[in-house]
Amino acid sequence: MATAAVTDKSHLYLIDASAYIFRAFHALPPLTRQSDGLPIGAVAGFCNMLFKMLEELKGAERPTHFACIFDASGKTFRSDFFPEYKMNRSETPEELIPQFPLVRRASVAFAAHAIELTGFEADDLIATYAREAEAKGARVTIVSSDKDLMQLITDKVLMLDPMKNKLMGREDVIEKFGVGPELVIDVQSLAGDSVDNVPGAPGIGIKTAAQLLTEFGTVEALLERAGEIKQPKRRETLIAFADQVRVSKRLVTLKDDVPLPVSLEDLAVQDPDPKTLIDFLEEMEFRTITRRVREQMEKDGTIEVAPPEAAAIDRAAYVCIRDLATLEAWVARAVAQGWVAVDTETDALDSVGGGLVGVSLALAPGEACYIPLAHVDPDVAAGGGDMFGADPPRQIRMKEALQVLKPMLEDAAVLKIGQNIKYDLSVFKRHGIRVAPIDDTMLISFSLNAGIHNHGMDELSERYLGHKPISFKDVAGSGKTQKTFAQVALDKATEYAAEDADVTLRLWQVLKPRLRPEEVTTVYETLERPLVPVLAAMEQAGIKVDRQMLSRLSADFSQRMAGLEAQAHEQAGRAFNIGSPKQLGEILFDEMNIPGGKKTKTGAWQTDADVLEELAEAGHALPRTIVDWRMLSKLRSTYTEALQAAIKPETGRVHTSYMMAGAQTGRLSSTDPNLQNIPVRTEEGRKIREAFIAEDGNVLVSADYSQIELRILAHMADIPALKQAFKDGLDIHAMTASEMFGVPVQGMDPMVRRQAKAINFGIIYGISGFGLARQLGIPQGEASEYIKQYFKRFPGIRQYMDETKDFARETGFVRTAFGRKINLPDMKAKGPARAFAERQAINAPLQGTAADIIKRAMIRMPEALAGAGLKARMLLQVHDELVFECPEKEAEKLIKVAQDTMSNADGPAIKLSVPLVVEAKAAKTWAAAH
Repeated sequence: MATAAVTDKSHLYLIDASAYIFRAFHALPPLTRQSDGLPIGAVAGFCNMLFKMLEELKGAERPTHFACIFDASGKTFRSDFFPEYKMNRSETPEELIPQFPLVRRASVAFAAHAIELTGFEADDLIATYAREAEAKGARVTIVSSDKDLMQLITDKVLMLDPMKNKLMGREDVIEKFGVGPELVIDVQSLAGDSVDNVPGAPGIGIKTAAQLLTEFGTVEALLERAGEIKQPKRRETLIAFADQVRVSKRLVTLKDDVPLPVSLEDLAVQDPDPKTLIDFLEEMEFRTITRRVREQMEKDGTIEVAPPEAAAIDRAAYVCIRDLATLEAWVARAVAQGWVAVDTETDALDSVGGGLVGVSLALAPGEACYIPLAHVDPDVAAGGGDMFGADPPRQIRMKEALQVLKPMLEDAAVLKIGQNIKYDLSVFKRHGIRVAPIDDTMLISFSLNAGIHNHGMDELSERYLGHKPISFKDVAGSGKTQKTFAQVALDKATEYAAEDADVTLRLWQVLKPRLRPEEVTTVYETLERPLVPVLAAMEQAGIKVDRQMLSRLSADFSQRMAGLEAQAHEQAGRAFNIGSPKQLGEILFDEMNIPGGKKTKTGAWQTDADVLEELAEAGHALPRTIVDWRMLSKLRSTYTEALQAAIKPETGRVHTSYMMAGAQTGRLSSTDPNLQNIPVRTEEGRKIREAFIAEDGNVLVSADYSQIELRILAHMADIPALKQAFKDGLDIHAMTASEMFGVPVQGMDPMVRRQAKAINFGIIYGISGFGLARQLGIPQGEASEYIKQYFKRFPGIRQYMDETKDFARETGFVRTAFGRKINLPDMKAKGPARAFAERQAINAPLQGTAADIIKRAMIRMPEALAGAGLKARMLLQVHDELVFECPEKEAEKLIKVAQDTMSNADGPAIKLSVPLVVEAKAAKTWAAAH
């Protein structure tokens, strides 16, 4: 038992455990222990609350003393003088009864005293501990939402509602009772309490009681002067029921002098015993909190971090297959067992241009092989030795090997397991093989742990297998001397390639079983895995670009950049390197003496985009010139030049690659080249999109969700006005402006609508008054008032945001409407990181749900196009937009199919309460179709 003196530096936390159990039981979904069906929902809620509280309060706010207070069974002293006390209470639910002793055990497991006292209520113990601690100068936090405890609130004693994570003080008491804490007892004496069968005075409610006490001072003074009450009914009631009111006061007054079973000093906080706590949590089968507790203890050094068990990986055991008979035997085993890990090796990084060099398979941990198909020997070409040895054949002919592999790779009864298997699907597709069905360890990991760590094979291997795989540079070299994989010696190639398949299989065995208990099976199986072949087909299709137009744009941008550079030199009063942040900072802040400059840790002036935009908005000419020059420079290097280089000679088209495990919200990102960040609203961005063209006789069709995240907000936050506006097809920004500013929609000033639009979209991203002021170019106070007015008009949005943040603080994650889990580990951080995480918590369910919807549309699109007999192909996904290519005569039919598929992508299970509207258009260029 830990003991520590209580002083004015101490902070006592008292958990009103019995009240929390009842509240958690009714507020949280039912939960039973899987092994025997024992109800454990309230226990789970209690454990999560304790863990969250003790972790969040580490540091300056950590309590020095801590206890969980319970109601003892049996009657209390109040029943002695008022037998009817609490007789109105309903029977304790049968499912809750066995959870009381478990919650007491949980308290002890978390190293908190579980205290109760026969004949008294938990509230009396809390009152006594609080008063004793306050008398010694300590601070006290009572963890409860019970209004009866509000009588204890002082400058030193506060209450914390654990379900809402809200700290309550004097102002909150006044808001609830209309009086300060010192008169709470008097209000309750008059108003009574039907739940506890406290009689009070008939017809006198809290509001009336507060008015009477404001006039007369105390309940005793009120009863003594009841004849002076002006209202006849109140006067008669208080005279007639004066004794009943006095009894009520005895009932609601908490005793603060009960004998304490455990001394205040003995409530000193101590760390829980790791084994006791983890054993209890595992006994309850609380998988998630067990993992969180274990990870936190490892992080704190409370328990030793046990490195993952060393994977028994023996690279020497891997097999290099160079004859058909051996390959056929491996394939037969894969077919017989029904699953196999697969990986391909190519001579380039992209799946469109890379040539197949070899294939690796794994049938069991440690049983993996490599099948070389296109290795070359640079030594032989130079007159050196034979790296393949003397025995023919050196390699199986690619055509023959693929003939053996194809039936197995296409067999519906054999599961093919890969890491980022989209790449391998594309490679095999170019050889006429349609790989299915599949599992993807990268996507399984992403479904489980989005936002916690990355999902590359090497990181997953070290994290879950304790094994560091061979790196590519270890076998192929690096820099100018780097070889292609086709030039790697077979012994090294076998170790590298077979290990990839082996590690992938082991990761699958570790990660796949976690999907169901962690409730992300549906996300993986209906949103992530089925999208893989769809994206692979899109990447293979690519999109045509006009090389000559891009070349002309590059020349135009270069010319304009030269003009801006000359202009910048004139504004600076001398020549300088316009691309040098260091020289720019010296000119702006040392030579031109522009105020407001800030330096980095290295002592250089900050000249990033935010700094320059702020200076430009303040009226400084040179920063504006630099911003414009940088914009053109980026467009030229990133698009007009890079896109020309990205055109594949084999297809004459640009083929982007979609990253599926990047953004934690589930949004896809485009890379090599990135086609998702081409500016939409600028003239330069429009010109770049004009270079994306359809093949002769075809058109491009752009289908774009209209205001999808606002629609999801209206649904998830349940805002009747916004939902009705979307159902009625109104201009949502004009409607918002009309609701907020009281102006008619007809003839509305465009600036007013623009302000409402900025707020509508800003709210989704948790915009601040400062951010909105900057965006609209108005004073910060005015912008803050706009936001305040917005929440006043649509209170449901504020409630949604608060509840979402509370949930994220409690669990460390949020979910989309489709159940995608988005982890937000920084919700427990401090400072800017936590503020950013809170903004993420607000936006992530909206952006993530939008991402899920368009993924659902994309998954259904190939079947919809085929069912309509269309030759159309889906080429690009850009956030809320899909781009297709089709014969010109199919355009009208394609638009209808795309709109129907996309507008119904929410599906019957998660049917949004607002319509999904899709705007679509066909044209020869992407710019014209958008």
